[in-house]
Amino acid sequence: MRRQQVRLVVLLGAISIIGIITVQSYFLYEAWNSREKQLNQSINIVLRTVALKISKLNQTLPTSPNPVRQMTSNYFVVDVNSEIDAAVLEHYLKAEFERQNIRIDYEYAIYDCNTDKMVYGNYFSGAESNDAPRSGAELPKYHDYLYYFGIHFPTMRNTIAGEMTVFFFFSIILIILVIFFVYAMFVILQQKRFSELQKDFINNMTHEFKTPISSINISSDIITQPDIIHDPERLQTYGRIIKNENQRLNLLVDKVLQVARFEKGGIQLKKEWLDLNLLIQTVSENFRAGLKTGSRLEIKTDPAIGKVFADVVHLTNILHNLLDNAAKYSGDQPEISIQTRKDQNKTLITISDNGPGIHPRFRNKVFRKFYRIPSGNLHDVKGFGLGLFYVKNICRAHKWKIRIENKPAPGTGIIIEIPCKS
Repeated sequence: MRRQQVRLVVLLGAISIIGIITVQSYFLYEAWNSREKQLNQSINIVLRTVALKISKLNQTLPTSPNPVRQMTSNYFVVDVNSEIDAAVLEHYLKAEFERQNIRIDYEYAIYDCNTDKMVYGNYFSGAESNDAPRSGAELPKYHDYLYYFGIHFPTMRNTIAGEMTVFFFFSIILIILVIFFVYAMFVILQQKRFSELQKDFINNMTHEFKTPISSINISSDIITQPDIIHDPERLQTYGRIIKNENQRLNLLVDKVLQVARFEKGGIQLKKEWLDLNLLIQTVSENFRAGLKTGSRLEIKTDPAIGKVFADVVHLTNILHNLLDNAAKYSGDQPEISIQTRKDQNKTLITISDNGPGIHPRFRNKVFRKFYRIPSGNLHDVKGFGLGLFYVKNICRAHKWKIRIENKPAPGTGIIIEIPCKS
């Protein structure tokens, strides 16, 4: 799939998700408002009927066609224009709520004009249980009425939410589907990225293998010539080329096989106590012999550092890989530095170079498998993108930490942190 097609799919997917969530949110909002409005209308009918019955019982005329006033979303006051008997009020409220089939918790209070206070009445539960708790809420007064009662519905929101369970259930299903879609898109993008990395890896591997194979092929053609036996020095030169290129091929194959072993069965370490400074001196001196003329390798070791508990083969490979990277990415005259030092409860190994450096946004990505820093369609430095992936996994297996030093370009510094207990 082309990059433009992937971007189009992601864009259309994002628009679809936003549209679905928006539509579902609108439907939920409208359904909630509709149910709330319907419940408020039913409560108004109940309270108006109760007010008319009390007025009829007390033989008084109602003050207005609608004596019910909604103060808040769950609090109503009802004008009855006469004194109110609490027992009568409770009887009428129960009867009307049952007749309208409204099962909701409510509490009421009656205004006492002598004390200018709302006298709390009782709390009734819409459930079958009779042991409903008293909320103890102090219901507010309403100054425009003289004889009235207030009724509060503390669980109105919960009641509406309970009646909308089906809506919430389908909303949750929709959210799960959206999450699954997002995850699927993420997997597709990851697979595309991985496919591109594998493609780059195969291209790089082809170029890496092609050079030594060509050298071996040319050398083989030359040493098979009949006259070559009369020129031993030339025969020895081409024999040495074949051997060196064969070793190079073996190293390339080993890199690929190491990654395969990581993914198949993990890393098997054979740890032993070894002198870190001595190992660094040995690896650095061997590496110095292969450097180009004009290159410089500086070694600084802290005598206070003793032995470390590590796999000597893998630690040697780590040091060689990091030194090799420093040399490859530092141009024609590499200036490489490797040093050890003690820092509180850990030992630090730092390998620095004078190359172009690594941009901060790539510093975590360079440890991924097959990853290479983008440089257009052509990579000036050949490689598989496996070196730092190998180093990271070996450090993780030893329970060490590895990071790229946070310093301005040019130059890159890679730091390995080894706890003192190791």
